[in-house]
Amino acid sequence: MTIWKYECKRLLWNKFFCGFVLIVLFYGWQVLSSVTILGVSHTAPFSPWSFGDYLCRMIPLLWMGTLLLLTFFTSGKARRVGALTDAAPVAPRRYALARCAAALTGALALALGCILQAAVFYGWYFDWYGWGTLALPALLSLLPVLMFALGSGWVLGQIRPWLLYVWMLAPVVCRVLPLPGALGIWSGAFFSGYPLTLENLDPAWSVPAGVLAAQCGLLAVGAALLAVRPVCAKRSQAG
Repeated sequence: MTIWKYECKRLLWNKFFCGFVLIVLFYGWQVLSSVTILGVSHTAPFSPWSFGDYLCRMIPLLWMGTLLLLTFFTSGKARRVGALTDAAPVAPRRYALARCAAALTGALALALGCILQAAVFYGWYFDWYGWGTLALPALLSLLPVLMFALGSGWVLGQIRPWLLYVWMLAPVVCRVLPLPGALGIWSGAFFSGYPLTLENLDPAWSVPAGVLAAQCGLLAVGAALLAVRPVCAKRSQAG
């Protein structure tokens, strides 16, 4: 717990993180006030579909923020410190777990900022506070993405730190590729396109089995990758 608190303080209480939060909030407000306010696919602005579309538009920045947090642990300076912590009485895996937990805390803080901003927006413009209906879209959209970003970024950062910066482009590329329907959250097409395939003009919230399976799979893969320690990373530390 002490290590986690220290890493959280190092990651979250700095000018870089505060500046990135402001960027995320500024972009989020632009999306809410120019796109979400009109409603998505003939649904209300505060429907699960419009809210999910807003979150999907925020995913590239949240993904980037998660990977940027990991750069604090994969830089040259962090690797030199890692050689010392590996020699400490505390198990190296404990340090790694604490760092992953701190990065996940920062990513969840960014996501929570987006959600709270939407809450303020809905309350200010529509006097609407029915947040119970939006919990599932938030979990389905953000939790698998953040966990997969954390797990894949953790592995790539140990292999080569610069791979994290290349991997930041993944959500942007996904939005321009013709992805299958099961990956509609990544392409941004699920929340805007799937309601149009349903019978009602303002359909109730529902998730196809393929989309649910894809998101659960990404969540599981991301969690599993956190336990991976690439061979090249072990050799570099041994040398």
